[in-house]
Amino acid sequence: MTARVLITGATGSLGRRVALRAAAAGFQPVGTSLSAPTGVRLDIRDPGDVRRVLGEVRPDAIIHTAAGRDRNDWPATADGAANVAVAAAQLGVRLVHVSSDAIFSGRAVDYDEDATPDPVYPYGAAKAAAETAVRAILPSAAVVRTSLILGDGNGAHEILTHDLIAGRVRGALFTDEIRKPVHVDDLADALLELAAGDYRGVLNVAGADAVSRYDLGVLVARRDGLDETAILSASLAALGLSRPTDVRLVTARAQKVLRTRLRGARSFIG
Repeated sequence: MTARVLITGATGSLGRRVALRAAAAGFQPVGTSLSAPTGVRLDIRDPGDVRRVLGEVRPDAIIHTAAGRDRNDWPATADGAANVAVAAAQLGVRLVHVSSDAIFSGRAVDYDEDATPDPVYPYGAAKAAAETAVRAILPSAAVVRTSLILGDGNGAHEILTHDLIAGRVRGALFTDEIRKPVHVDDLADALLELAAGDYRGVLNVAGADAVSRYDLGVLVARRDGLDETAILSASLAALGLSRPTDVRLVTARAQKVLRTRLRGARSFIG
């Protein structure tokens, strides 16, 4: 029988890609979102709505990619994750929850799965709270910490790079804000692999290369035939901004657990 996978946030760039990759891999994807132009409408902020949808769909697994519409939306990002975990626990459904490296301050630079979250801004705090809730409510869940997601042209950093070069927005890319970007297809495949498996607990799923946001923008510009010299550079340190600088998710465990290859940005962009 074909496994039915419910994907929350299916209108987002990651959720859409997970649904496409799921169908290609032989799963039966059921996408949900708050607006639901296609798929099933679901308000993850409403515990009753979550129970109703899961009860109607009866999925074999849930991949929770949904979060708030803005980065300070605690009810959707934190409470929503808890609501999904509660309903999954009640129905005995496998849950793969997508978290973020935003839960870290950057003071330690390298973060493995045992690292304790120390967020320094609201979105990171909400994602850390979501992790805590999911792990407490459903210890069997897989909690996937990931980084910048791009590769198909629809990633937030790709869109920002295009907008900066075209002059649609003003600003700069930081030379001291370093992450390990992951290709959206690699992440989607890893999430589906985990949905079909029994891994429990935290798993870092990020790319192989540590790259600054500025250097990543240059790679995107070169790939897309744009003028890389139009990208302004800046540094968090010089501007006195209290944002995480160097955050590198250690992926040694993922390389052992997953069949999916996690490419580096210089490989999948360059």
